[in-house]
Amino acid sequence: MDVDDISITDLWDRVTGTQPDPPLWLVILVGLVALGAVLHGPTWRIARNTVTIAHEGGHALVALVTGRKLDGIKLHSDTSGVTVSRGKPHGLGMILTALAGYVTPPLLGLFFTLLLGAGRITLMLWFSLGLLGAMLIMIRNAYGALTVVATGAIVFGVSWFGSPEVQAGFAYLAAWFLLLAGTRPVIELQRMRSRHMAPSSDADQLAQLTHVPGLAWVGLFGATALLSLATGTVLLIPSFDVLPDFPDLPGLPDLPGIPGI
Repeated sequence: MDVDDISITDLWDRVTGTQPDPPLWLVILVGLVALGAVLHGPTWRIARNTVTIAHEGGHALVALVTGRKLDGIKLHSDTSGVTVSRGKPHGLGMILTALAGYVTPPLLGLFFTLLLGAGRITLMLWFSLGLLGAMLIMIRNAYGALTVVATGAIVFGVSWFGSPEVQAGFAYLAAWFLLLAGTRPVIELQRMRSRHMAPSSDADQLAQLTHVPGLAWVGLFGATALLSLATGTVLLIPSFDVLPDFPDLPGLPDLPGIPGI
C-alpha cells in the first residue's frame, strides 16, 4: 500500500481488520524460538530488556490508575529498571503498584494471545506501539529511551512493511516470549533473595506493606506466570482436529476396535 495514498479509513481498516491464522508449524516454530531465547543465557540478557519494559510499564500503569503521581521510569543496561511514583507510602494503591511488575509480562502475553486468537494480528502490533509510545513519555534516561524507541521501530517496521506471514510470525513470537519469559525473572528474584542480594525487591516491599512473607509473593508471581503460560499455550496452539486426515496405508488390515473405547 502506497503511504501517500492511504487514508485514515484505510489505516483504521488495516489496523482493526482480521488476518488469517498462521499455519500450525509456524506457531510451534516461533514458540521454540521464544523458548530458546529464554533458556539461552546470552540471548536472554538482550531479550530480557523487553520483559523489563513490560515490568516497569506495569508498575507505571497501575500507579496512574490508583491515583499515584508518576515521576518517571528508568531502564538500565543491566536489564534492571525503576519506576518512581509519589503518593501514600502504604495502602491499596501502593500494594497494587508493587504487585504489578512481575505479573504484567505474562498477563500481557496472555492478552496478546486473545487478540491473536481473534485474528487481530495487526491490532496486537499497533497496540504494542501505543504502549511503547505512552511509556516513552515517562522515560527519564537515555538508555531507557533508546531501548523503547528501538523496540518500537522494530514493531512498526514489521507491522507496516512486513508481509502477512512475517507479521503473524513476529506477533506470535512476541506473545510466546512474554508467556515463556514470565517465569525466569521470578526464579532469578528468589535466587537473589536467598543470597540477601535484593532487600528492596518487589516481593520484600510487598512483605513490608502487607506483613505477608516475601516468599508468598514470589509464589504468587510464579503461579501467575505458569497459569498464564498454560492458558496461553492452549489458546496459541490450535486444536489438532483441524489437521487433515491422513489416508489409510495400502496393504494394512483394519485393526479391530477395542471394547469400551
